[in-house]
Amino acid sequence: MSTDPAAESAALDAYSAIVTSVAAELTPKVAALRIRSRRGESTGSAVVLTTEAHLVTNAHVVGDARGGSAEFADGTEARFEVVGRDPLSDLAVIRADRDVPAPPEFGDASSLLVGSLVVAVGNPLGLSGTVTAGVVSALGRSMPARTRTTARLIEDVIQTDAALNPGNSGGALADSRGRVVGINTAVAGIGLGMAVPINATTHQIIHALMHDGRVRRAYLGMVSTPARLTPAQAERYGQRGALRLVEVVESSPAAKSGLLAGDLVLAIDGAPLGDAQSLQKRLFADAIGRRMEVTVIRNGALVDAVVLPSELPD
Repeated sequence: MSTDPAAESAALDAYSAIVTSVAAELTPKVAALRIRSRRGESTGSAVVLTTEAHLVTNAHVVGDARGGSAEFADGTEARFEVVGRDPLSDLAVIRADRDVPAPPEFGDASSLLVGSLVVAVGNPLGLSGTVTAGVVSALGRSMPARTRTTARLIEDVIQTDAALNPGNSGGALADSRGRVVGINTAVAGIGLGMAVPINATTHQIIHALMHDGRVRRAYLGMVSTPARLTPAQAERYGQRGALRLVEVVESSPAAKSGLLAGDLVLAIDGAPLGDAQSLQKRLFADAIGRRMEVTVIRNGALVDAVVLPSELPD
């Protein structure tokens, strides 16, 4: 490992150049939000999403409010209305009542690696934008989310050591090229923050919020946890992981199909499952009422069950 002062200085200069470039690109595109609801006043951040004045933020930032105010670093102020919110992904879409800065480029969190440089940009009221930098400290984390009737894990959450504070919730987590790869959502502990990833699943959620105001999900009624297959099973079935059913809810679609706690779910409609995300991304509106063939290992043998998902209640 080099200890050459000139090399260290060059590395620091390169790091600073990346961070300042990302900050300059994103700070104008992140708004400070002020929300008044039945619970009182709250604040947070939001990232410009479209040229039609949509912004994306956290569901917990807007809470049950119908709207609020947004302020940008250039002094632009706007009123906004909540277009849709999804507490089970902690995402919400809002729309300003006037033109806002152009949206940033959105990337794909699946391209991140542990150790990747990331920059967190928020806009807590009164601070005119805050920027912190760090690295991805873990990928694939899970974070609980719930509504009044349902609990769920948000999968593939990004953990970073870029310092966050509550006012940064709803702000942008960007990669070294300034592409938004996450929406900052929580402080996980001293020196650690969490961000909801921008990926194929969250794009689907955001699209539903923009166009329908809500996310319709299919409901199976089973609680699962990732499980590794034995070497013999992995060789036989051509995959290393599955989902073990911890609980099958009584009278649910899964229970009616004959699925049992302890089953190892290998695939749905022939598509291998290895983690909760691979299951959850299949349970959107188009799956409601559509026949699903679930393949499981039970007592060492393959068993197929046919499940007819119902709609998950709000």
